[in-house]
Amino acid sequence: MTSQPRTPKTAATTPKPASVPRRAPAPPRRTPQQDRSRAMVSRIVDAGQRVLIAHGYDGASTNRIATAAGISPGSLYQYFPNKDAVVAAVIERYTSTVAERVRARVLANIGAAPEVAVPETISDLLDALGNDRELLRAVVEQTPRLSVGGPVQAFEQQIGELARLTLSMGRYSAPPDVDTDAAAWMLVRVVEHLTIRYLLDGPPIPRERFLADITRLILNFFRPQARAERE
Repeated sequence: MTSQPRTPKTAATTPKPASVPRRAPAPPRRTPQQDRSRAMVSRIVDAGQRVLIAHGYDGASTNRIATAAGISPGSLYQYFPNKDAVVAAVIERYTSTVAERVRARVLANIGAAPEVAVPETISDLLDALGNDRELLRAVVEQTPRLSVGGPVQAFEQQIGELARLTLSMGRYSAPPDVDTDAAAWMLVRVVEHLTIRYLLDGPPIPRERFLADITRLILNFFRPQARAERE
């Protein structure tokens, strides 16, 4: 009797688990309607800011935040479901304050020459960001981006909209091949990075020199190609 050749067994493979994207921070449990509730939310956010600065993102916890606020963890959970929600509220409050100041300056200078509007706007951005450098450092260096639609991204979108508004007003002699949306996206992130690093790194560059050089960088972006080549 002829034996049949055995079919070699294939090694069992364990399916790899699908990667799970980082969840967006859950929104606050309650939208405060009464003064007392709003005061409690503000109290928790203030405490969250202090804890974030003192202990960093990894060292922050709902228990620590509740202790800093002088309330029980149960009281905190009535308003915020977890640490990320508190941290997101801290960042949102900070970036909203910065964005409002920049917006006011942009609108005030909407008809001004770029040589005036650009340095004045960036000067206000420096002042607003640097109003609390400890918080700025904690937000930039300690806090991960909680989600694509998080407060930092919302801030960038607000500033980007202001940049597009400014570019569309016709005061900038942009070459015909410049894409306004792309230019706004790039310039917002260049300015954001340079201003934040200037504040946090403290390079030996006088403020007026920094403003003059970053203004030159921005304005050169919009000069016609022929003029740029002559220079």
